Amino acid sequence: MSVTQQPVAARAQSPDRLGFVVFITAAAALGGFLFGYDSSVINGAVSGIQARFGIGDGVTGLIVSSALLGSAVGAALAGRFADRYGRIRVMKAAAVLFALSAVGSMLPFSAWDLAAWRVLGGAAIGIASVIAPTYIAEVAPTRYRGRLASFQQAAIVLGIAVSQLVNWVLAEAADGDTRGSLLGLEAWQWMLGICVLPAVLYFVMSAMIPESPRFLISAGRLDEARSVLRDVEGEGTDTDARIAEIRGLIASDHRPRFRDLLGGRAGLLPIVWVGIGLSVFQQLVGINVIFYYSSILWQSVGIDQSNSLMISFIGSVINIAGTAIAVLLVDRIGRKPLALIGSAGMAVTLGAAAWAFSSATGTGDDVTLPDLQGTVALVSANLFVLFFALSWGVVVWVMLGEMFPNRIRAAALSVAASAQWLANWAITVSFPAMSRWNLSATYALYAAFALGSVVFVARFMKETKGIRLEDMG
Repeated sequence: MSVTQQPVAARAQSPDRLGFVVFITAAAALGGFLFGYDSSVINGAVSGIQARFGIGDGVTGLIVSSALLGSAVGAALAGRFADRYGRIRVMKAAAVLFALSAVGSMLPFSAWDLAAWRVLGGAAIGIASVIAPTYIAEVAPTRYRGRLASFQQAAIVLGIAVSQLVNWVLAEAADGDTRGSLLGLEAWQWMLGICVLPAVLYFVMSAMIPESPRFLISAGRLDEARSVLRDVEGEGTDTDARIAEIRGLIASDHRPRFRDLLGGRAGLLPIVWVGIGLSVFQQLVGINVIFYYSSILWQSVGIDQSNSLMISFIGSVINIAGTAIAVLLVDRIGRKPLALIGSAGMAVTLGAAAWAFSSATGTGDDVTLPDLQGTVALVSANLFVLFFALSWGVVVWVMLGEMFPNRIRAAALSVAASAQWLANWAITVSFPAMSRWNLSATYALYAAFALGSVVFVARFMKETKGIRLEDMG
């Protein structure tokens, strides 16, 4: 599924039209909010799930990572469904899947049907990860596209933060225990179930916004397309010329195939391997361990449930701040310098956390860190989130959208994104067992990957700042 490329000449945008475009962009970005919320809300519920079903590290890892498998499937199918049924219908379908997953996850009969409901929610996450940025790119006027496109990433990190705040509030209402009773259910069940509220809002908002002009034109619904173009670009828009322009772009679309990526001595083209490397390193540093497991991570070193959930919320706020810094800097200092800064910062902070965790004493639920090491662990973990957010959290997605030549961009991005989901799944499913075996060694491994990313970026990553997409090669 490709997006509309508009002429570089900016069209004047009246305040009322801009307000309308901001509204429909924000409505579409609710999918990003649910992406962030549903993928990270499991963090607060993990300890309650383990106690409720009496499961070990292996099953815990499978439940937490199960959403990632659904995400890979949802992302793979979203483009095809959106081209066939329209962007709005696919948004509504994602909203329904989010709602069903929330209700099912809140009322599971066993650990295994909980995992199945999480897979369903993961499919919705995958769909949202594709459909929201596509729709926004297709309705946003050229002069505002960059800023409007940033709504999606902002919505994702906001969703992560809100999920952690909700988790903490619910745990506090249940006397600091995720298994505490609230209106007949345990707190962790409400954590997973409350996602139904933003899902319903997403469905309602999706019903209030217009279909993408590109889809309407491809479906032959030209009168509707003219109306939408006038709504988003102003009454003075030459809609016939715009329709002819979009038709020409649709007709010239090249649907790349996997064999277009083949070449070179290693099977795939070198630029594709670089994209895969960026995607994999982004996950191998263990960032999603923080977003999926931080509550049980801090509990494992002696911090109580309530405080561990508050620490998770603070980390998600830091994630928002770091993302804002990255948005401000990525076009100023460039992608490569920002990635190098982030890699170096992550290597140092992860190394410090590994040192701190090596001083843990005790076993089982009676584990503590000395005061100095506890402070170092807490500060290092939050600085790690900051360094990731201001660099790799944004830079990788910017690079994947820019670095590939036009003829292979869609296919290469798909391969790189699939590699990212798989690496995310591998880290997520392995963390419970690895941390139980040796938490310090686990973080030392993540630090080694961060250090490796410095070498990878310095040697293989080429700067794309200021280079037109048409000149990528």
